[in-house]
Amino acid sequence: MPRLRTATDPSWIDVVLSDFDAFLVDHAACERKASATALKLVAHYSDRTLLVRELIPFAQEELEHYAQVMTIILDRGLSTRADEKDPYVGALMGLIRRGPDRFFLDRLLVLGIIEARGCERFGMIAEALKPGPLKGFYSDITRSEARHHGLFVRLAREYFPAEHVQARLDELLDAEAGIIDRLPLRAAVH
Repeated sequence: MPRLRTATDPSWIDVVLSDFDAFLVDHAACERKASATALKLVAHYSDRTLLVRELIPFAQEELEHYAQVMTIILDRGLSTRADEKDPYVGALMGLIRRGPDRFFLDRLLVLGIIEARGCERFGMIAEALKPGPLKGFYSDITRSEARHHGLFVRLAREYFPAEHVQARLDELLDAEAGIIDRLPLRAAVH
């Protein structure tokens, strides 16, 4: 499992709670994109049976999370907006190397890191919210994300030597820490 090199600045939670509606809209977009990304990988690597078997349920679960967040959004009288570029995800995707094997490995590891950061942040939200349905929802999401980030690293180890996976994961985790430290805090998952 990816072990993040740096923790989210605790003041991030204040930014999120001060504009929780914007956070919810961003959260919905993240869940939808995670599902779509998994399905893209399944289509592109359809010859990799284990990946297909693992990522279809992942995509379904992320789509269910999207539906759950959308229910919260609609119940609050909100609506979504056009997708915005996520500076965090964009910076991580920029680290993905070219070449079939390197691209595949990096893609899996970057997705695992994104899920790990989401897990950390959803846990912060669950802890900060008052008891009630939202707190329960974010506690459940945190547990789900904990499974997800391990899934991508496990898949990488199925297709590449463990020492190669760990070396690249360490490089990407170091780079992710720098990205987190440079980005401004915003009412968004990342």
